Amino acid sequence: MAFYELRQYKIKPGKMSEWLEFMENKIIPFQVSKGAVISASFKGETDDTVYFWIRRFESETERERLYRDIYESDFWKDEVAPKVGELIDREAIQVQRVTPTSLSILQ
Repeated sequence: MAFYELRQYKIKPGKMSEWLEFMENKIIPFQVSKGAVISASFKGETDDTVYFWIRRFESETERERLYRDIYESDFWKDEVAPKVGELIDREAIQVQRVTPTSLSILQ
């Protein structure tokens, strides 16, 4: 059964617009080009420091391959990782692995 990663980030004060631009124009397209399935992306309605997104994996093997292909790439190490540290509080990252319930539309 497929599972999801629910990733929640705390965006540094005043950085949400820059984060969204970076996420939507660099991070998500890059991850999708490697085969990642991004199911959703959200920002806080009233809290400008809340951002979360959801990725789908068909298996643990697929997750491991995608992690290697994404996070070990030169593009990630050289262009993404340094910028991420400027925009989000890495210490506050929360990652939950979740599986859909029987009535979830995200099957």
